[in-house]
Amino acid sequence: MDSIEKARSEVMALSASERASLAHDLILSLDDPADYELDPAHESEIQRRLEMVRQGAASGRPAAEVFADIRARHS
Repeated sequence: MDSIEKARSEVMALSASERASLAHDLILSLDDPADYELDPAHESEIQRRLEMVRQGAASGRPAAEVFADIRARHS
């Protein structure tokens, strides 16, 4: 098993919130972090939503459903 496959296997064993946090960090590592500076209100909202996910209080919808709603509104 190469290092990428090993890392992928280990990452997939993490909880959803841990994977989300890691994905966030990885995406930010691709570009200049200054491009992603958020104002305090946005950062606060992200933290609030992340906490809802961690507590199991967040509900979601399938992406296909969300995109279908958006297409319907903007067609």
